[in-house]
Amino acid sequence: ACNELISRRMDAMLVGGVSRPDCLYTQIGFSQLQALSKSGRCAPFDKTADGLVVGEGAGMFVLKRLEDALSHNDHIHAVIKGIGIANDMGGSLLAPASEGQVRAMRNAYDQAGWQPEEVDFIECHGAGTPLGDQTETKSLTDLWAERPWSKGQCAIGSIKSMIGHLLTAAGAAGMVKTLLAMQNKRIPPTLNFSEPPQNSPLSNSAFRVPINPEEWRHREPGIPRKAGISALGFGGINAHMLLQEYRSENIETTHAESLTIKRTEKAKPVAALSEEDQENSSLIAIVGMDACFGKLQSLRAFQEAVFNGKPAIGPRPKDRWRGAENDASYLPGNKDLNGAFMDSFDWNFNEFNIPPAEIPD
Repeated sequence: ACNELISRRMDAMLVGGVSRPDCLYTQIGFSQLQALSKSGRCAPFDKTADGLVVGEGAGMFVLKRLEDALSHNDHIHAVIKGIGIANDMGGSLLAPASEGQVRAMRNAYDQAGWQPEEVDFIECHGAGTPLGDQTETKSLTDLWAERPWSKGQCAIGSIKSMIGHLLTAAGAAGMVKTLLAMQNKRIPPTLNFSEPPQNSPLSNSAFRVPINPEEWRHREPGIPRKAGISALGFGGINAHMLLQEYRSENIETTHAESLTIKRTEKAKPVAALSEEDQENSSLIAIVGMDACFGKLQSLRAFQEAVFNGKPAIGPRPKDRWRGAENDASYLPGNKDLNGAFMDSFDWNFNEFNIPPAEIPD
């Protein structure tokens, strides 16, 4: 949604998460995965944590470019400063990998131009599963490992201790909590926490889990409140977002401007262009071209085949479409199953958010 706003393809975006799952799916499914709390209580980061509790709900938000929100006299809850998304390269369905979580967080901090110790509060994923919480807290301590910090300086928490795990709306729930905390200048407690497990990364770390509401003070005069929100999914899908309290004196460092500077020069509004530029602004130039069709692996190969009348049609490779050999209806009138088949192609899989387990397929 932020990309759509930054590119000026959209002027407002409605985003959020909704979760009203079938009880049969959640209760039996998570029981089979041994992820459901046997005690019926969610205790993120605590030594007694024994699994998650399922919740239901929805959270929705309206996003605009800050400059537009100001011109429309909108109430501004906070400013998005950075977003990091990553997939684990290792790990499994129930065994997340810390490396992917750290990569997502670093992407967000790089985008925002922040250092980790600048954040006052982190709303963690904190599902209450011992392995998941252990991995997430290790990711946080690894991120802060080479930075200056004092013991317990950053508060962390999880809304799942109060309303359960909202699954597809879990990130939205954490965002609602964080925005309300900024609005009320108070950090909410996390329930069911007394002390971390033995050998927990939280012990003697930069992080503390508040068990009572705390006043959210400014780190220094004139420094806005800053927070991080994590949402982690099955199979190693990791997301981290950085929010900053809106203060009029900080508008020169908006998320939209910082992202635009890094990605492309900020486009002028059409009204600010000259008449001649406005006429030319609707003309689009094609400045690059390439092709890959079947065995024709380049634009040059395609050109030669077209102009020399050499078709790219050939027999189906033996390792393609298992079972199609006996299905004449698959390609009607083509009993030999000929076609313009691709034997191989080069593709940088790291550029796409594909779960690693699915890459071979």
